[in-house]
Order: sequence, then C-alpha cells, then structure tokens
Amino acid sequence: MNTIKHIDFFDATACKHPIHIIGCGALGSHLAVMLTRLGFEELHLWDMDKVAEHNLTNQAYQHKDIGKKKVVALEKILKEINPRIKVNLNGEYKNANIGGVIFLLVDSIETRQQLVKTWEHNPNIVLVSDARMRLKDGQCYTYTWRNPKEREKLLASMQFTSDEAKEATPVAACGTTLSVTPTVWSIVSVLAANLINYLNNEEIANIVLLDAFTLTTNKF
Repeated sequence: MNTIKHIDFFDATACKHPIHIIGCGALGSHLAVMLTRLGFEELHLWDMDKVAEHNLTNQAYQHKDIGKKKVVALEKILKEINPRIKVNLNGEYKNANIGGVIFLLVDSIETRQQLVKTWEHNPNIVLVSDARMRLKDGQCYTYTWRNPKEREKLLASMQFTSDEAKEATPVAACGTTLSVTPTVWSIVSVLAANLINYLNNEEIANIVLLDAFTLTTNKF
C-alpha cells in the first residue's frame, strides 16, 4: 500500500504491537477503515453480531453486507482498500493471550468493566482506548496499561450501568438509540490520532471530551 501521503509523518509499519478492535459497530468499523488507510498491516477484529439494515446509517458496512457477520463483511471492506492487510477474525470478547493495543468499543458498560478487570494484570497489553458515544458528543479514554494508576483511572470512569447510560442518551420514539455519523467520525479520529501520538512517542490525551456539533473539544 502506497502511504506516501503521510509516511514522513507516521509510518504504521513500524508498529510492533498487535492491534485489537473489540466491537465492530459504528466506532469499531470506521476505526478499522481508518487504520487500514493509515497503513497498518494487521488487525484483530472482535464481534459476534451480524449486519442489520439500520447499521448502514452509521457503520462502515454496505447494503450487500446485510445478514453477514460483521467481522467477515469488514474484512472484505478492508481488503478492498489494501489487499495485503492481514485480518484476524474473532467472535466472543475473550482471549487469554490478548495483548498490544486494544480499542474497547463494545456497547455494554458491564462488558467493558468485566474485560478491564480480566486484563488488569496482563503484562502484554501496552495501551487501551475506550470510547463512549451519544448523539452529538462523545468521550475517549486512553491509558498506558503497564501503569497501575492508569488502569485504575479507566475502571473508575466506568462506574455506572447500561441503564444509566441509556437514560442520558437520546432515543427515537421506537426506543432505538439515536446516532449520527459526524459524531462517529469525530470520535474515531481522536482514537486514531492518540494511537499515532503514542507510536510517535508524543504525548497522548488520557481523556478527550468532544461535541461534534458545537465543535468543542477538551483534553486532559
């Protein structure tokens, strides 16, 4: 893949860590596309769901993907961008040997809590990014995993339930959570930029709070 457009700024082939995207919905699918365009040569995708018609509004899938497993459909999309990329497909969110860089992008906060606790003493993990999204705004949390205080900060940010999260998220009359692509792309851009900064030995933002429609961003 010809990355001449950005290789003088960032060379993804220099990354020696495996990259896991856990959850291939709105954030995960678009992140996978962005990382592929950045030149990453291998990705690990994790998801158990199939593509539904309503997913097409805010996820990277196409009409022809409806009914397919998300990881299978996403692999084909990525290989259309870079035929040489290696894509590892996984279902359930568990693997004792997981390591490297992890993007934690599942819907359930309880699942996130469980995974973070499972990984707590895993020495193979170097970086964890977790993102949450509402209709117009989102939050990105990125921490180096070998620092116990960093791990504690991520877990502390998850002290709420899925029901409490739904109460703060706009929903349609039918009960469906509202979501719009500009918010998705804004969050994904922050996740990718933080990874680039980390790999370039630049400072990362542990917490980024953004509003895609008022165009405001706060970094901590």
